[in-house]
Amino acid sequence: MASHMDEMRPAQLSEKTSDIDEKASTHSESHHAKAAALNEFDAESNSYHEVLVNDGNPFPPMPNEVDEPIQLTVRAVVVGSLLGLIVGASNVYLGLKTGFTFGASLFGAIFGFAILKPLSHALPERWGGGYFGPRENCTVQTSATAAGGLTSLFVAAVPAMYQLGLLKTPKQDIGRLFLLTAITAFYGVFFAIPLRRYYILKEKLVFPSPTATAFTIRSLHSTTSAAARLAAKQKVRVLGWSFVGAFVFKSLCGYAPGLLLDWHVFYWLYSWGWKGAIAGEAWGWIFELTPAFWGAGMLSGLNASWSFLAGAILAWGILGPITIAKGWTISKPNPYGVEDLLWRSYSSMSAKDFVHGASPRYWLLWPGILIMLTYSFAELCVNGPIFWRALKSAGRSWKYDYNAWSARRKGLSFTDIRPEEDRMLDDPAPDHEQVPMWMWGGGLLVSIAATLLVGKLSFDMDVGIGILALLLAFMFSFIGVQASGTTDVNPVGTIAKASQLIIGGATRAQGIAIEKAQLTNLIAGSIAGQAASHGVDMTGDLKTGHLLRASPRAQFLSQVLGSVIGIWLSVGLFVLFASAYPCITDLEIECTAFGLPAVSAWRVVATAVTSPTLPIPPTSGYFAIGLSVLAVITVVIKHTLVPAQYRVWVPNWNAIGLGLVVPQTYYPIAMVIGAHVAYTWGRRWPKSWEIWGFALSAGLVAGEGMGGVLTALFTIVKIDGSYYGSAVACPAKQYCG
Repeated sequence: MASHMDEMRPAQLSEKTSDIDEKASTHSESHHAKAAALNEFDAESNSYHEVLVNDGNPFPPMPNEVDEPIQLTVRAVVVGSLLGLIVGASNVYLGLKTGFTFGASLFGAIFGFAILKPLSHALPERWGGGYFGPRENCTVQTSATAAGGLTSLFVAAVPAMYQLGLLKTPKQDIGRLFLLTAITAFYGVFFAIPLRRYYILKEKLVFPSPTATAFTIRSLHSTTSAAARLAAKQKVRVLGWSFVGAFVFKSLCGYAPGLLLDWHVFYWLYSWGWKGAIAGEAWGWIFELTPAFWGAGMLSGLNASWSFLAGAILAWGILGPITIAKGWTISKPNPYGVEDLLWRSYSSMSAKDFVHGASPRYWLLWPGILIMLTYSFAELCVNGPIFWRALKSAGRSWKYDYNAWSARRKGLSFTDIRPEEDRMLDDPAPDHEQVPMWMWGGGLLVSIAATLLVGKLSFDMDVGIGILALLLAFMFSFIGVQASGTTDVNPVGTIAKASQLIIGGATRAQGIAIEKAQLTNLIAGSIAGQAASHGVDMTGDLKTGHLLRASPRAQFLSQVLGSVIGIWLSVGLFVLFASAYPCITDLEIECTAFGLPAVSAWRVVATAVTSPTLPIPPTSGYFAIGLSVLAVITVVIKHTLVPAQYRVWVPNWNAIGLGLVVPQTYYPIAMVIGAHVAYTWGRRWPKSWEIWGFALSAGLVAGEGMGGVLTALFTIVKIDGSYYGSAVACPAKQYCG
């Protein structure tokens, strides 16, 4: 969850890359032996297949590989950006529901191959035909990631601004929204280039998901055997059918949501005579047929999915009912016309007195947010020595680079020897493919100046606060790339909450008005979080390109172009969804279509750090502190007492905290189902899982997301299920779906 949780990534990738690294350690230490491809016999296909060793060096050339002098092409950028549009649309839809967002790299790589490979044979070169190879495919996935990676603002901080009454309407503010998205887009793109040199060439970090994308691209373009070509076709076919199936299902299920989407089991039991069962309905315990979250569970694995469900059970099965029984929170009559004392509304986010008259949902927000914050920082502190060594190493490396540059500038020979532990890989990219310093450095300076200018003129943000936000973005980028490169977990979405706390302290010291302080808090926090998150994504893309020996300059330019397109895409999608579902921006409207957990988290933190008194119910604060202490103790025990092979069984408190924030219990239920399907499939049939599993998951996620976009369009033109659908098996027509 890039907005306020870690971005969900394939859980099996870490296992795969660790196996690859183990193979690397068993082979010769020489560069050629380690970089070479190995041939292993596959008994199932009765043939040899290529096994690549991931030691940080680029993959060796494929047999009969064709040179690709032009990797940045119009077709690659256009197709990649369109695929990024699909993933971005899915991210807005899914992010508004649960805060989860997904990367576009694997989706872009596979679908890009499916589109451009046939066209490369069918069309003449002047119309977009001609050879399509792995490096150009790398450009496709890079454009897709850049175009689809700017939606986090619109599932978190931006709707929170509207709910607090700090902006007018999305249509009236569309120019300001474009500017806000633009100033968060390019800082990360320009800063990724020096991060590439340090983390990819020197530290040789693994980057599991980008590495898996590189493996996938190579396997798609492999012509070494009939089995490889068949596997590529199967990946494309599975991705395509799963995408279309999920898209069609989501587009149609709104017309019969009680049968095709939401199964209100407890309401059915209530209507059949078990009157007490309605309490289960009231607390949100229903089942939803949601391909996207089946896919999310397949990608996330058992630990994250079960931890998410454990948080939901703790929140909506234990703590929530306790708060009502003890009188700590209050409920409201349900708005759906079913008269029963046990069916109340427990998820309202509006109240006259949040301290003494809050709903269970508001009460649970504080423990959930504090758990995620403390857990993320505890993980960072436990891994503090790693980050400290990385900082010291970076300092030595940058000092060496500066001395060498200074000597060359003066025409002197530079004889200082870089320490062995600071030796970098030889950069596979020739000079003409490198990104010159004037290009990324100049862009970085322009983006910094634009951020400060737009912040001041469009949002009345103090220049000093803007500089503080950019410094925080730099720190979060460093932390995020280090964490993502080693563990495949990007904590930026969660620790960006710290920027709200820091900026809240700064605005409180300035003594500015509350509304201005809230807007400044959300704008500056958005800059810090989104810029850092985009920088982490762009560095991961450069890792994919490094392994495939793609041109860094081509990737850099495709990132810039994809980000330009992503700005228009993100704002347009937000305006679309806000028009179809006014509850996204209006706190007084009950929002049954979306849970808005990230929006709630950003809004309550901004309110808390700018209010004269903390708007936190005392009992909620006590539970938040207690559960956060337990989360920190869990982190310490995991890293000090639990052997590495058993840490997968230690609960993920980030996901538990999310369960307390998301009011819909059916999402973790669906993820647990998907996680068990993937676990069983991967254990019993690992070969077919490797071919089909990730493609199937990505197709389900993206397909339902695009179906949600079409449903939003149907809602705007008034042809959706609320007008022409059936309410069979629903407690109320407007309640189902």
